[in-house]
Amino acid sequence: MITSNAPGEPDPVRGGSFYDAPHVLERYLRHRHSGVRSPNHVMEEPAFLDELGPVAGLRVLDLGCGDAAIGPPLLAAGCRGYLGIDGSTEMTRAAAATLRGTPGRVERRDIETFSAPPHTFDLVISRLALHYVADLDPVLAACRRSLSPGGRLLITVVHPVITSHEAPQATKEARTDWVVDDYFSTGARRRDWMGDTVTWYHRTVEDYVTALTRARFAVTALRECAPRSDRFDGDTAEFARRARVPLFLLLAGSRT
Repeated sequence: MITSNAPGEPDPVRGGSFYDAPHVLERYLRHRHSGVRSPNHVMEEPAFLDELGPVAGLRVLDLGCGDAAIGPPLLAAGCRGYLGIDGSTEMTRAAAATLRGTPGRVERRDIETFSAPPHTFDLVISRLALHYVADLDPVLAACRRSLSPGGRLLITVVHPVITSHEAPQATKEARTDWVVDDYFSTGARRRDWMGDTVTWYHRTVEDYVTALTRARFAVTALRECAPRSDRFDGDTAEFARRARVPLFLLLAGSRT
């Protein structure tokens, strides 16, 4: 369930440290890499890869890198460097294991504290991480400063349709209905997820676009990550279910 915090109520675990809670990392990675049953695999990833483009020779920063699963493919595609940053101790350990034997690096650091010298990177990516961040403006400003002229930013977040509200589900069956409510009331939402309670920050689509333009990025793409039928291994029922509602929002921008 997603709710606002009640006055005087302690904050639930936020950001990267959520994944340090017992058993959360294992549950998340099992879900994330579950193939056809993973919405990341059938919706977010193909849209992200479509927009990624060639990476040969690029210095890449991955904000909220998770287990850095994208790192080895980027390095294999010829990127000049890969640095993953994540606020979770357990995630950075998983990322270090993923990157072992490659020139890729990972650092445990909260996204909100990220900074780098000007022109350090050519591409900044952030996949399903920025909805954990309360204030996007300083993060996006730091991203812009760190990019070389003409550098690009490519992000995905949980779609605002999903972060706005979630009605309790009566059964453990796969969800077949979604409720959109309090859409224009932005801010923190508590959610029971992966066996624990986390805080996501709800923003409208307009809010995300405005934040990028305020940070002086030229928006070059906005996608809602429609499901790709070729990712479902012939499971037409699951494809039809995933086609009912957007789960992810993708935005790309270039440094102006």
